[in-house]
Amino acid sequence: MRVETPSKTCKSVDERLTSAWSARENIPDWLYNLHVLWEERSRLLGLACIAFVISLCIALVFPKTYTSQARIMPPESSISSSTFYAALAGRALGNDALGGLAASLLGGRNSGALFTDLLRSASVSDALIDRFQLQHVYHKRYRFDAAKVLARRTEVTLDKKSGVLMIAVHDRDPKRARDMVQAYLEQLSLLVNRTSTSSAHQERVFIEKRLQQVKGDLAHAQEAMSEFSSNYSAVDLQAQVKATVESAAKVQGELVVAEGELESLEQIYGDKNVRVREGEVRVGMLRRELTRMGGSSAPLTDVSAHDTAGDPESPISSSYLPLRQVPRLAVPYANLYREVRVQETVFDLLTQQYEVARIQEAKDIPAVSVIDAPGIPEKKSFPPRALMTLGLTLVAIVFYCGGILIRHYWLLKDPGDPRRIFGRQVFESIATLPLLKRRRST
Repeated sequence: MRVETPSKTCKSVDERLTSAWSARENIPDWLYNLHVLWEERSRLLGLACIAFVISLCIALVFPKTYTSQARIMPPESSISSSTFYAALAGRALGNDALGGLAASLLGGRNSGALFTDLLRSASVSDALIDRFQLQHVYHKRYRFDAAKVLARRTEVTLDKKSGVLMIAVHDRDPKRARDMVQAYLEQLSLLVNRTSTSSAHQERVFIEKRLQQVKGDLAHAQEAMSEFSSNYSAVDLQAQVKATVESAAKVQGELVVAEGELESLEQIYGDKNVRVREGEVRVGMLRRELTRMGGSSAPLTDVSAHDTAGDPESPISSSYLPLRQVPRLAVPYANLYREVRVQETVFDLLTQQYEVARIQEAKDIPAVSVIDAPGIPEKKSFPPRALMTLGLTLVAIVFYCGGILIRHYWLLKDPGDPRRIFGRQVFESIATLPLLKRRRST
């Protein structure tokens, strides 16, 4: 078996430390280790210089990362007036009602925590992945992996004391970092508007559906009213009756005058006179006109089915509203008119309530109040090159010092020590690996 001999440097170190090693019981361990490292100060200095240069190169090559952030103030949760009044009305039941009111006031939904969960939801991350093509930017094949990278590069912090929510995005492109924070704010607003389930929102949805139904009923009622008015020439029943009565009175007066003139002409000129015949014709025309205005008591018929303008016995004349048919026309006309007015009133009331519900819904929807808008970062946020260089240099020196101490204590052990023999066997077995042999041969 080949016995490993220490190197010249190790021998010189061991010779210089022989006296100290013989009396090591009286020397603290840290002082002895410091003495060993001091003997290797030249190598440590050279290693520190090399480690500093390498660490500086690594820090310079490391890609820059920029951080853009925005601060928003979530709205405070409020209690509806109906809940408040219901609690006050129920205070006669005891302290339970007041306790329930206090619980609803103190245990309301935390908008800050809600906004935090919404920002971390899959809906927001998927929208950002599609908008900025993050699968290509992050070099990820699957959307799930790109979402994980986006979650690591996004910070959502809630200050519990002030309730201010901060959104920060780390990216290698400063403009894209700013745009992604702005996209977070936009997606948050859209998601809040879409998922709002307030009572005002439900009321607005119900009134909107009811308004569409009433609008259809009003259209049907107006169509029925128009059809009835067109079929029976009943546009405005009261005005038409008034006009017909006035016209009938006027015709009646003209008829009385014409009959008086006709009697006087018959007494003067006889029955065969031309003027007497003209008077008879005029009296006949006035009587027919008066009969047409009065109408008949026959059942109602549509004037659209046949023309009744020249039929004096027709229930409805095309020129006047028959007075005898007014009671029959008044009932269906009044029903149709009342239905139209009812639907118009309901439509007007629902329209007003709909506008009020929309305003209340806008008040109840949590609004994203931006305190600090995102901007394009001017300086990198990572890496801190000075700290990285110093840190890597210190880590290299610490590891090298540990290696020096381990090697020193290993060489001071007896060559026949079982632990040293086992370590040498392990080293020789590793040295015989094919890869290490190939490297040595090259």
